[in-house]
Amino acid sequence: MWVLHQPIIISLKARPNRKPFAYPLSKKEAFSFGFQSRPKTLNVSAAKKQLEESQTQKPESEKLSLEDNGSEVVDLGWLPAFPHVLIASMSNFLFGYHIGVMNGPIVSIARELGFEGNSILEGLVVSIFIVGAFIGSISSGLVVDKLGCRRTFQIDTIPLILGAILWHNEIKKISAQAQSLDDVLWGRFLVGLGIGVNTVLVPIYISEVSPTKYRGSLGTLCQIGTCLGIITSLFLGIPSESDPHWWRTVLYIASIPGFIVAFGMQFAVDSPRWLCKVGRTEDAKTVISNLWGASEVDKAIEEFQSVITEDGTDSNSRWLDLLEEPHSKAAFIGGTLFVLQQFAGINGILYFSSLTFKEVGITSGSLASLFVGVTNFTGAICALYLMDKQGRQKLLIASYLGMALSMFVIVYAIISPGDEQLSHDLSIIGTIMYIFTFAIGAGPVTGIIIPELSSSRTRSKIMGFSLAVHWVCNFLVGLFFLELVDKFGVAPVYASFGGVSFLAAIFAYYFIVETKGRSLEEIEMSLNPNFSDRGK
Repeated sequence: MWVLHQPIIISLKARPNRKPFAYPLSKKEAFSFGFQSRPKTLNVSAAKKQLEESQTQKPESEKLSLEDNGSEVVDLGWLPAFPHVLIASMSNFLFGYHIGVMNGPIVSIARELGFEGNSILEGLVVSIFIVGAFIGSISSGLVVDKLGCRRTFQIDTIPLILGAILWHNEIKKISAQAQSLDDVLWGRFLVGLGIGVNTVLVPIYISEVSPTKYRGSLGTLCQIGTCLGIITSLFLGIPSESDPHWWRTVLYIASIPGFIVAFGMQFAVDSPRWLCKVGRTEDAKTVISNLWGASEVDKAIEEFQSVITEDGTDSNSRWLDLLEEPHSKAAFIGGTLFVLQQFAGINGILYFSSLTFKEVGITSGSLASLFVGVTNFTGAICALYLMDKQGRQKLLIASYLGMALSMFVIVYAIISPGDEQLSHDLSIIGTIMYIFTFAIGAGPVTGIIIPELSSSRTRSKIMGFSLAVHWVCNFLVGLFFLELVDKFGVAPVYASFGGVSFLAAIFAYYFIVETKGRSLEEIEMSLNPNFSDRGK
């Protein structure tokens, strides 16, 4: 997920020789986007023997390829699942759009509704979004467990669409100040509520419907969708600098992606893991055959049922389960990752990026933000390529080390008594480096690895808890960032961000288990002591 926002975890030590875990989420029966997986060699989990071998060994799934007359042409094992993942990622596009759409309009809205200069009301308009997102994240688990991801996606579009329409309709009235402001606040709250649910839903859904070999790359579409949403809103917002009424159209457009998600999910599948948990085994087999290949059906169903038998289903899971092993470990890791991500300073960098670019001649705030968005998008594209090749842990460590180095470059540029032009250039280089390195690891990996490390029974609750932690940290950074800058200066604050980034790299080295090439069930079995004891 882009960052303006993200998890928690407990001391989880890597044990390469353990068996991996699984999650039962699901998809709808035989849907049909028109892509079906042919019986190819997509082995998500190798034989039991391989489960005990080093996690660096390549599973057979990595040999999946499309063949023509016996000659390897191109690897298309990701294609059957891609339309479903794409529709889910549209929710992140909506997330990014709402992030970017407020960059410019808030000043004009405050002026038209009569609260310009009232810092409390302006802050409330912004912060009510985070309140809604927190509630949406923490409450999403119950809905997902009962209805599955697909139906929850459709229900979640209601507050997103209503929120956008409330914004647009109320802003057009420009009368009765109190009533207008109330509706604006309700619109922002509803949008935040929908976004909070989406940030939990998308990573879970993608992790559960994607073939093991491509789970990381397809999961990166979360970040790419967010980036494209931000870029689109910023691009559409450029005319608002000359046309004071243009932003109304931009806000109205925000309802369109919601309709696309609601309609597209009608043709998407339910998670096969969820289908298996609710007793719809035949439907789960159909989804697995269509998305992963017919040869994967028996093995996948056996793994799903093994995990359900050992750990139970999410229908009888409780929030208190997050205090028990092994769920507490995943919850600790998820929450900690999001704390480190937010306090590593991504939102502070984004806040000051327009000022940094202005110093080198880019005076348009929208263009500066657009440039930042393109850099973020470029990094996300690189992550898509590297995620399943280098692995989550390596990307996360490299990302945070790059962010720490970038912060120290900016600090040096600020405090060095040398050439002023050189200082400006170093600030630009450091800013671009920071955003790019964030986008290849700290942004996408955080959202991908939490559902991978969570058990099938508590995945939705652990994701909800982690994202709730994210929103709290996001709020705290926004609340105190400028005050800290005023009190201590930019250099010390940025240096502290660099220090947190370095600590995050250390945390990833010691606590993150590599999940590349392992099915969710394999990961769960390797981290769950109940499975480990049974295998002895």
